[in-house]
Amino acid sequence: METDRPHRRYLLTLVGLFLLIWGVLAINPFHRHDWLLENLLVVGLAAALLLGHKHYLPSRSAATLIFFYLCIHQLGAHYTYANVPYNEWWQALTGESLNQQMGWERNQFDRLAHFSYGLLLAFPIREVLIRLGLRPGFWSLVLPVDIVLSTSAIYELIEWAGAEMLDGGLGRTFLASQNDRWDAQKDMALAAGGAVIAMLITAVFARKRHGHGDAAGAER
Repeated sequence: METDRPHRRYLLTLVGLFLLIWGVLAINPFHRHDWLLENLLVVGLAAALLLGHKHYLPSRSAATLIFFYLCIHQLGAHYTYANVPYNEWWQALTGESLNQQMGWERNQFDRLAHFSYGLLLAFPIREVLIRLGLRPGFWSLVLPVDIVLSTSAIYELIEWAGAEMLDGGLGRTFLASQNDRWDAQKDMALAAGGAVIAMLITAVFARKRHGHGDAAGAER
């Protein structure tokens, strides 16, 4: 496990960068109450990492992946997931509408976030499992996909319960289904797909480093 000073300095740098980004995106969010709800995820993850830091420090790879996912999440929290103006940014950059080019009829940022959940967090989840004693190998590649899919389902249930308990406007904003009745199923499928891709990449790199599919060397 990487516990040297350069590694800890790298982790602290990521924490500092995230706090800077978090502070900027905390200024005048599109919907303050929704921003507060979305940041419960950040608080929960930060609490888990702080409470367990004596037993687990993420590798540089895992920490970087967590950092990128949280940045994506904070962007969605600032604008609300259904209103992130990526299409306007693309038009300003290229003069073309990305939604029109891709044939999209809805804001797709929430789809990106769910896909990123699996793609970016499956490896850190695997790393935690190995630190807890799971042997590198087949199950260390399968279980992160299972965990991503199950936690995605739990999150969709939380969104549904939250939308039912909150007032109409805030509930719809938090749910962010954009009138798609299959929104929850698509979100879970994308998260699982991202996790599968992440574990396939992990397996390829592990095989290259060890020659026999031993995934232990993929932890840095």
